Amino acid sequence: MSANKNPDEHDISLLNPSRLQHFLSSLPMDAYSALDGIMHWLDACNEGELNGITRFGVVRALDEAAQPRVRTLAQEYLYTPRLVKIEENRLWSIIHNFWSRIAEQYERCLDSAGRRDNSSEQLKPDLPLVAARAIAALGETIKWESFHYGTIPNAYWARLGKSYLLMEREGNVNKTLLMYPGAGHATSPLAEYLRVLFSQASSLNCLMPLEIELADHLIAHLQPDFIFSSESDPHSVWWVDAGKAIPPLRLAQPPKDMTATLRFFHPGEAQIRLRVLEQEISRSGEMPDWIRQGETCAAQNLLPVISHLIAYWAPVPPQRQHERHRVKHQIVLLPGLVNAIVMVSPEFGGKPAGLPLESWTVDNVSHGGFGAIVKDLQSDWIQVGALLVLQPGGEGNWLVGVVRRYQRISGNEAQVGIETLSKRVASIDVRPRSNTPGAPVSPGSPGLWLQDDDPRGDIRFILPPGTFNPGESLEFDYNGRRVFLTPVKFLERGSDYEIVSYRAKVAAPKT
Repeated sequence: MSANKNPDEHDISLLNPSRLQHFLSSLPMDAYSALDGIMHWLDACNEGELNGITRFGVVRALDEAAQPRVRTLAQEYLYTPRLVKIEENRLWSIIHNFWSRIAEQYERCLDSAGRRDNSSEQLKPDLPLVAARAIAALGETIKWESFHYGTIPNAYWARLGKSYLLMEREGNVNKTLLMYPGAGHATSPLAEYLRVLFSQASSLNCLMPLEIELADHLIAHLQPDFIFSSESDPHSVWWVDAGKAIPPLRLAQPPKDMTATLRFFHPGEAQIRLRVLEQEISRSGEMPDWIRQGETCAAQNLLPVISHLIAYWAPVPPQRQHERHRVKHQIVLLPGLVNAIVMVSPEFGGKPAGLPLESWTVDNVSHGGFGAIVKDLQSDWIQVGALLVLQPGGEGNWLVGVVRRYQRISGNEAQVGIETLSKRVASIDVRPRSNTPGAPVSPGSPGLWLQDDDPRGDIRFILPPGTFNPGESLEFDYNGRRVFLTPVKFLERGSDYEIVSYRAKVAAPKT
């Protein structure tokens, strides 16, 4: 063990019930400090030669003590607006490392299952719980890596399959259990395995972290409807080989070998239930109680996630709308709504005005956007859903786009997919519509008018968060004319913007 640890606190020889109970009863109130102490004990478990039942007893107690602290820190990570990057990395690291280490410890407990000794016999009744927690913890590790858009190691799929197959051989794969004391729903080793498989199969890497979390809750809730079998049927969409280190794949890419560990799955009735849920939320505007995540999470956060799952659970996934062409050129860009308003405003003449421009290399282009390579990755704002103002080749009009795909290739390089929202953009100031002639003009909110839209239909605008109100009409002045806006639909929300649509009517010129 490292020299700076207190041997009285962390020495593996002191991992006994009384010492462990004393440690757990004296955990600090601060969630981060408490979880940090629990991680030291997990390190001690990792270094100790413990039999299966002893290891499980210690790890189980540490895991259960950690859960409320992990939830607290996860809420802080997901729901704190504009987290400072150093704090975001601090939270991400301790939660990701906790799930990674706890998964390893439960897997070590499972490794002792085949031994013919007294300890293994004592552990046997708890094996379904051990396997379910091992699978769930590795699934959480994968989810937190997805929050950082990293590449998921193929070895994870072999580890997940190993735990699942052990339960299948033991006849306990469908064993109903409560994952943690006080847990609100029952689960099983198979249920946890399917939760991870469906998360991977649902292409969650093009969602924002909060949306990934909401998708995970939806998948867990709908899991009883999923169909999983050793035989393919006409409705099967994906397959996985639980005995190999490969992720689940669509049947469009069929397995090369028909092995005994090959399994097939599809959403069953879950897709229908998603459509019903989508209609209920659209009608009521309220989040279901079973997925409610606090006051900061509105029903509008959930609807795009539901639409995403419905699309990706279909037999044929969403297809690329526009053909990509390989190119090599640079784009300069800035993030955020404020920067976008500055760059397209005629006051500044499209000049950077001292703002720190970034330069990315575009490697493909289509009618709908760009694919770019970001080297020397240092920006802390890049994430799915980030709004950009960009200029191809560093000249010409400024365009507005949104990051739709983000995949880390290495520690300092990433691939980014950008959807172009509009190639003609105007800065405006919207304000509540006044029905009183001659009334003083109220202060407005700066925003962007996406002028590629057909003016005879609904027109999109990018406005500060909270501007759109379905019961409030707006107005703005443009080229000496007043434009009246009737609200139509809320389309999308980002960290510093919302995209909304209105029906526009231009006032008659004054005579």
